[in-house]
Amino acid sequence: MRASTERQIIRWVHILLSIPVIGYIYGPVAHLPHAANAVRWVFFPIIVLSGFWLWKGHWFKKMFRRQQPAQKNQLSRRSHTVV
Repeated sequence: MRASTERQIIRWVHILLSIPVIGYIYGPVAHLPHAANAVRWVFFPIIVLSGFWLWKGHWFKKMFRRQQPAQKNQLSRRSHTVV
């Protein structure tokens, strides 16, 4: 998947899941227990994580790429050691 496509999908998820939060703040969703719990425990955390991913996703990817070769190198060293 291209980076632009990934970013566009995450952006739309972020925008669409923000709609129930607006209903929670300005509408009657806060008075419906199941809907309020869904907004609090499902939609809002996903919105926060997708926002962080849109903001700092490139940094997390870069850090993950740097750690991968070192882990592979350590695994290959362990398999060649003679006990």
